[in-house]
Amino acid sequence: MKDKDLRKRVPYHIQRDVLDELGVDQVAEKSDFKISANEKLRDAVRCTGPRFKSCFLSFVPLLAWLPRYPFRENAIGDLISGISVGIMHLPQGMAYALLAAVPPVFGLYSSFYPILIYFIFGTSKHISVGTYAVMSVMIGSVTERLAPDSDFVIPGNDTNSTTLDVFSRDAERVKIAATVTFLSGIFQLLLGLVRFGFVVTYLSEPLVRAYTTAAAIHVIVSQLKYSFGINPQRYSGPLSLIYTVIEVCALLGQTNIGTLVVSIVTIIGLVAAKELSALAARKIPIPIPVELITIIIATVVSWQMDLKTEYGVEVVGEIPSGLQAPVAPAVSLLGSMVGDAFALAVVGYGIAISLGRIFALKYAYKVDSNQELIALGLSNSIGGLFNCFAISCSMSRTMVQVSTGGKSQVAGAISAVVILVILLKIGELFEELPKAVLAAIIYVNLQGMMKQFGDICSLWRTNKVDMVVWVMTLILTVLFNPDLGLAASIAFSILTVVFRTHYLFIIFCYFEYNVSVFFTHLQVKEIPGIMIFRSSATLYFANAEMYIDALYEKTGVDVAKLLSHKKKLEAKRLRKEKKAAKKAKKEAKKRAKEAVKACLCFPTESAVSAFNQGEEPQFSDTDESGEEAEANGDVHKLSVKEPKDVAAVEAGPDPDTDTPLPRAIILDLSPVNFLDTVGVKTLRNIYKDYGEAGVQVYLCGCQRGVVESMEKGDFFNEKVTKSILFSSVHDAVLYCQQGNSKEVQYILMSYTHTRISEVS
Repeated sequence: MKDKDLRKRVPYHIQRDVLDELGVDQVAEKSDFKISANEKLRDAVRCTGPRFKSCFLSFVPLLAWLPRYPFRENAIGDLISGISVGIMHLPQGMAYALLAAVPPVFGLYSSFYPILIYFIFGTSKHISVGTYAVMSVMIGSVTERLAPDSDFVIPGNDTNSTTLDVFSRDAERVKIAATVTFLSGIFQLLLGLVRFGFVVTYLSEPLVRAYTTAAAIHVIVSQLKYSFGINPQRYSGPLSLIYTVIEVCALLGQTNIGTLVVSIVTIIGLVAAKELSALAARKIPIPIPVELITIIIATVVSWQMDLKTEYGVEVVGEIPSGLQAPVAPAVSLLGSMVGDAFALAVVGYGIAISLGRIFALKYAYKVDSNQELIALGLSNSIGGLFNCFAISCSMSRTMVQVSTGGKSQVAGAISAVVILVILLKIGELFEELPKAVLAAIIYVNLQGMMKQFGDICSLWRTNKVDMVVWVMTLILTVLFNPDLGLAASIAFSILTVVFRTHYLFIIFCYFEYNVSVFFTHLQVKEIPGIMIFRSSATLYFANAEMYIDALYEKTGVDVAKLLSHKKKLEAKRLRKEKKAAKKAKKEAKKRAKEAVKACLCFPTESAVSAFNQGEEPQFSDTDESGEEAEANGDVHKLSVKEPKDVAAVEAGPDPDTDTPLPRAIILDLSPVNFLDTVGVKTLRNIYKDYGEAGVQVYLCGCQRGVVESMEKGDFFNEKVTKSILFSSVHDAVLYCQQGNSKEVQYILMSYTHTRISEVS
């Protein structure tokens, strides 16, 4: 340990000039050469053979990685992983179709077509795209809002009886789900083509986790009707979740006991089976398909006991075999779902890219964010033509795909083949599956999202602002629909950033005289006459006034008050000068009259001659007094001298404060990454006002963009040059210490502080 400390204290001798901005430009040989916009455009659209090949392979990544696919190393793992994930797609696709308010078979379609498209255009090797609970509940909010049950009620034969046209309702909802999915895919595709992948950066991790937790609450509430066998009224808009819970509580007396028993038994069985599967995971390389086993058992029991007829348990119903032909989207509905489609595009992409980056970092490869937008956009837009609903990435399926040995997108293609076999041959076997079982599968799969409530405690300890974002996102999404909740949550998250840049954290640094270390501690020595000022945020219109106020407060110098005091002193000085001048003029006239009288009393020949001719007598401007002239007998030489010494008042410090004026103020602008016009004007006013008060202002740590903004904002002129800009606080302080001498020799000491150097 001692040797380590000794190594840290080894002095390093460095000798260089203190560099201001002009010196840096000279040393670095700054060039004013700039590429014109036309040249940039020509270079961007120039098409060469290698560039075309690179662009084409980046657009269709399958052609780049499939010819180099390591068959021996990856084939077995991808095969096992693909079959395992395909088995998971069956129960999850059917269950999440209920969330989207469409027949279960369309969940299987959504687990087939989009996966094949992503296999061709996607860049993530490990994520499993397909149906996702949050996306499904967002789709369900659109379909049930635009196609409510009340629009499909048919009057019965009796006067007061009505019948719900389920077939027409489901057909309309499928059309709505496919249309909003198509539109969301178009949004994703356009954002990807214009390289707008960075939009996901506005979805912070606390916001995404809170949003998925709130969406899970929406999912649970939407499935209560299947668990209790009731038919509550559908609500939409703000507070719809609250109204739905109240409606469900009011209908609890109409609960179907058979449906409730099926739900409870299924939930208990799933939880127990998953716990046993987790314990056996260390010994069994392939995860146990708990959901598949559950739906098989439930289907067999429902078929044998005839739960639909005997107990009134609602079942899945008809599952058509085969694939459907593509259908054009309903163009007339596009205008009513633009906001929903954009929310689906952003949420789906945000979840997929977040999970994709996690596994890309873990397995050392790169995920192209813009290409992921294109891949998801094509998956959704083409899937919408085949009556699919919006897809994203599922955490549970992804974990199964990785844990079973999946190493490439081939695993996803194999899972799509499994779904194809189910659609063609096996799907009709699950027509007797109770919907309560699918709801129970959803409940159990959401337990991971509900565990995210633990984020509140961890964020409280680490970052309270993120904790507030988490809580507000949860509240806003629960109170509003998922689409409105997402927009409100993003707005609130951005608002926290604005507030954090608006309210500055001011650091008033001290610079120790013998050792140039910049401190914010108390036990340091100040250099007389030098003050260093630094704020924690950039300088722009929202905090410019606060920046000036903080500068006045920290330096103890109110420039406005000081200049006002200086003007008062100047006015007082001018009044005294004017008064003294008047007094001197009166004295001069008085002495002139006395001199005239003296001449009349003791006339000389020249004075008498001048008097007779009507002229005033002339007096010599000498330093001799009247007494001396009279003593010498030469009275006509009597001089009248007007006093030249005028009373002056020197401007001093403000009498209301005891703070002496500093010699120099150094503004550390290293945290400032941009300057707007208000920021440039603020710096100009600070330099001007302190300069008028006799305080020199220096700027240091300016980034290149800040300097360019100052140049464009006419900050520099003939009087204000770049010589007031320094590359670091160190250079600025040493320049203030050494005066105009810029050659300074100092010794850098390698201590644990950020910067330590001793001035020689």
